[in-house]
Amino acid sequence: MSIRSALSPYFELSRCGAGASLRPMEGLRGLAVLLVFMVHYVSLSAPWRSGDTTLAAIANSLHTVGNAGVDLFFVLSGYLIYGSLLARPQKLHHFLRRRVRRIYPVYTSVFTVYLLLSWVLPSQNRIPAPWPEALRYLASNFFLLGALEDNPPLISVAWSLSYEMLSYLLIALLISALHLRRRSRAWRCLFFASTGVAAAVGFASFGGPARMLLFISGVFVHEAMAQAPSRAPGALAATSAVIAAWTLLLLPLPLWLKLAALCCAFFLLCLSCFQRPGNVLALALCWTPLRWLGNISYSYYLIHGLALKAGFMALALLATPGPHGLAFFLLMLGPMLAVTLPPAVLLFLLVERPCSLAPPRHAN
Repeated sequence: MSIRSALSPYFELSRCGAGASLRPMEGLRGLAVLLVFMVHYVSLSAPWRSGDTTLAAIANSLHTVGNAGVDLFFVLSGYLIYGSLLARPQKLHHFLRRRVRRIYPVYTSVFTVYLLLSWVLPSQNRIPAPWPEALRYLASNFFLLGALEDNPPLISVAWSLSYEMLSYLLIALLISALHLRRRSRAWRCLFFASTGVAAAVGFASFGGPARMLLFISGVFVHEAMAQAPSRAPGALAATSAVIAAWTLLLLPLPLWLKLAALCCAFFLLCLSCFQRPGNVLALALCWTPLRWLGNISYSYYLIHGLALKAGFMALALLATPGPHGLAFFLLMLGPMLAVTLPPAVLLFLLVERPCSLAPPRHAN
């Protein structure tokens, strides 16, 4: 038996209704979480690359582009959640209960680990000392309201889960209140385009969670899936759009313009891969290790920062922080990625798969 055959029962997921787009979508999740890994790798490797301006420029560019990994997750979530809610009527509390079941087992496990580490390692503790403030801080973090707080979140990446939960609620309410299932596709597209433009203007003028605009890009991916596959962009067009958007991220441009570029680029990327699963880009995303990383991406997303920090703490015992140069920066990428995989795999196999991905015992 090959290694792939032996591991398939653990890392292959069965999802209904995904069709030919399932495999490249898994690869896109893997790509997204690798981008997020790069953000934290760059941040934590800073003490080992001080003084090298060229390396600093490269690292800053990788950090900026890596931040787009979360935006790609938002597009995929918008596509999946909007499509699921539009397909059939669902009671809001049933839908939200399924979303809580999907998010909270893993989140609660990692939250508990962070609480224990805050007690064991006081120097790393982010919890305010006065107990009333501590309770409020912990409650806001546990119930994913941390994005509204000024204090740094207990789990640094959890801010995106606040956006996810808010998007679930908003999409569900809009579909129900505006009877979007009975509207024409053109009407829905015009509505979401107008909403996106109005929101972008509001965010540009008054601030706010501007990155939630990426969920609307996912909505448009779902609506565009109804067109003929021959009209979907090819691999070259989609890849060029993504590279162009990443390049714009590095320029001193307004945030709304960068987000607009990401919305368009990730829309083309997803549409190309989902409607043309046989093109070279979609096939590359179907590489098994990348897909399996995508399948454990939620567990990986929440735990990898902690594992990576532990890896750099161990590295400090072997190599004194200082200007080690580009070769050292690149050389440590692989080992540090490897350090983050075991805890993510354990979290996936012990918590996420049995608690969040297994079929519920009683259907509603």
